[in-house]
Amino acid sequence: MAREPVLTFTDKGIYCAAGNFYIDPWRPVDRALITHGHADHARPGHGSYLATHAALPVMRHRLGSISAQGTAFGEQIIINDARVSFHPAGHVPGSAQIRVEAGGEVWVASGDYKTEADGLSEAFEPVRCQHFITESTFGLPVFNWQPQKNVAQQINDWWAGCARAGKTAFLGAYALGKAQRLLTLLDAGIGPILTHGAVEATNRVLREQGIVLPETVQATADIRPKDHPGAIVLAPPSALGSAWARRFGPQESAFASGWMQLRGVRRRRAGDRGFVISDHADWTGLLGAIRETGAENIYVTHGYTEIFSRYLNENGWNAQIVPTEFGDDAADPEDEA
Repeated sequence: MAREPVLTFTDKGIYCAAGNFYIDPWRPVDRALITHGHADHARPGHGSYLATHAALPVMRHRLGSISAQGTAFGEQIIINDARVSFHPAGHVPGSAQIRVEAGGEVWVASGDYKTEADGLSEAFEPVRCQHFITESTFGLPVFNWQPQKNVAQQINDWWAGCARAGKTAFLGAYALGKAQRLLTLLDAGIGPILTHGAVEATNRVLREQGIVLPETVQATADIRPKDHPGAIVLAPPSALGSAWARRFGPQESAFASGWMQLRGVRRRRAGDRGFVISDHADWTGLLGAIRETGAENIYVTHGYTEIFSRYLNENGWNAQIVPTEFGDDAADPEDEA
């Protein structure tokens, strides 16, 4: 009789029978192991949570009072008949791949990941396994990121141009991860850095756990834009062009997302600029990560699953698409990409 796989894909999430737990479940379960704090992976309603020490503060900020346990990267935990450990995913601070060993097999659930070290998140570490569950958010050859330093130069040149023209620069970015990464790339010598409340709330949580970020000023209702000439404002994409943003007078807006690689998305967002920078792996990064695991069996989740899995099957892997509720392949820069 065939042995049940260590991890199976259910209507609640990725399930481990040997440990009786779920990974990033999207419906309430008794025990949830969480890769990182983004809303599509860390959802409310679970009986207990297990995540890295670095991911828990943001999870508590977003989910409120939860029963949660923290773990260090690489620490081995025995849960019933399974051995579990968390390993850096490079996606956002605290993000992890989850390694599960049971019955002589090793599986790794990647969560979301990027392979370029950004200087903020814990750098991605490949984990050897036989079975690898990978995202494919940007699983098309067209997605190939420039080095981070090049994008930083583009952003700072644009901001400096706005400042010289007497305009406020508005940069749209997801409030957890992307906004803080951009903060570390900005040249504060150009002007003051202001933040939307959603971004600043996350900044506060990360600073309290010892993550060093540049100085920022929250753009509250009583702030006077004329007191901050040449400023850049970091805000969620939905805030750009809003009544709140219009208070700042003459301005230019830009979006920072991997989706900016696609011309149609740039046009639809109607920003003045689009900067291609993502907290997910590009095509080359996905393939490199998969090779480094040594896994023969690949399970492809959210993103361009059909195209990416077909490529893998045509190039020596045993790949299949698995259903999850971590997102879809819609090119929407409102998400954390």
